[in-house]
This record gives sequence, structure tokens and C-alpha cells, in this order.
Amino acid sequence: MTRTGTAKGRSAAAASGWPAVGTVTAYAAAIVAFACALLSLYWALGGHALVTTIGGYVEQSARRGGALPVLVALAAALAKAAGGLLALALVRPWGRMIPRRWLLSGSAGASALLVAYGGLTVLLGALVLAGVIHPAGGVDRTALRWHVGVWDLWFLVWGILLALAAIGYWRATATQAWRDETANRAHS
Repeated sequence: MTRTGTAKGRSAAAASGWPAVGTVTAYAAAIVAFACALLSLYWALGGHALVTTIGGYVEQSARRGGALPVLVALAAALAKAAGGLLALALVRPWGRMIPRRWLLSGSAGASALLVAYGGLTVLLGALVLAGVIHPAGGVDRTALRWHVGVWDLWFLVWGILLALAAIGYWRATATQAWRDETANRAHS
């Protein structure tokens, strides 16, 4: 029997380089998520550096203080840390304890939300800064520049990295999943 499209017993996914890309992008997505979580945790603990770059209600709430902004920032930090753990679950051995479908569904859903949110807010913010869109109220142009160039772009990049990691995971585990399904049907 001859092999087509593979070299020396490597699977097609390994030969294509996707597992390596998936691994690198999973770690990169985790780094982005954990960095974002640390910043939210810093703000939750009372830090005020860069809070003016957020603008709007979040900036006002952070300046006023109180329990609600702390709880919101802690919840955001936890959600972002969970996103980092999701990315790592795609490539770390402990991630195998989570069913493949759940990992794929969770990472696909999270990456879709991150890309949609980040992409839309970057696009709309850029259109406002370019003068194409004229909002009815006042615009904090400094905060908007930060959102377009850093904060919302951060979510977009995170979402793209997570999507690439999910594709790498899907490709790396597709052959084993197919074998498992075939074996389960044969034993039923």
C-alpha cells in the first residue's frame, strides 16, 4: 500500500504544518488573553493607569469607585483568563479531558464573538475618526484612537489567533476522531 500526500508516516495535517501553526497561535492567543486579564485585574484592584484611554462610562465608573466597577472588572478578568485557558486546552495534554466537540464549539464561538466585536468596533471607530460617520453626541477622540489602535484591536487579534488555533486543533484531531467514531460504530 502506498501513501499519497504524506512523507515517512506523517499525517496530512502534520505534513501541512497546521499542528505547528495551531500550537503557536494557541499559545499566542493565551498570552493575549492573559495579558488582557491582568490589565482588567489591575483596574479591579484600583489601578488607574490608562483608564482615561477607555473613556465613557467605564472611565467615569472607575474614577468614582465603588463595588460595581470592581465586580465588573473582576468578572472581565475571569472571563479573559477563561479565554486563555480555552486556548491552552487546545494544545495542552490536560485539554484532552474536555470532549473534542466542546473544545471546538467553545473555541469557535469565542473566536467568532471576539472577531465580530473587535472587527466591528475597530471598523466603526476608524470610520468615526476618518470623518465618514458623524455620531450625534460628542466623541472622546483620544479614547476612540486607543480603542481602534489598541483595546478593540486586541480583541480582534485574540479572536483571529484563537480561530487559527481551533483550526489547528481540528485538523490535528480529525483523524483520531474519525477512527474513534468508526470504532464506536463497529462495537455497537
